Amino acid sequence: MIDRTDIGHRVQDAHGRTGILRDIDPAWEDPSDPPHDRSQRPVAFIAPEHGGREWHADPGTVTRAETG
Repeated sequence: MIDRTDIGHRVQDAHGRTGILRDIDPAWEDPSDPPHDRSQRPVAFIAPEHGGREWHADPGTVTRAETG
């Protein structure tokens, strides 16, 4: 599991994707959910190392990636 001290480091999500941890929001609400169905949940924001589209994941399933 990762925390805010891992921001800026290489991480791996539960699907095996690796990227750079950009932020963790402990109370994120998905804006695509209907307003009456939104719930707060922790989210890790991860960006591909060499550019591309950022994705988010449950911080409890993200780990610091091995270097090398």
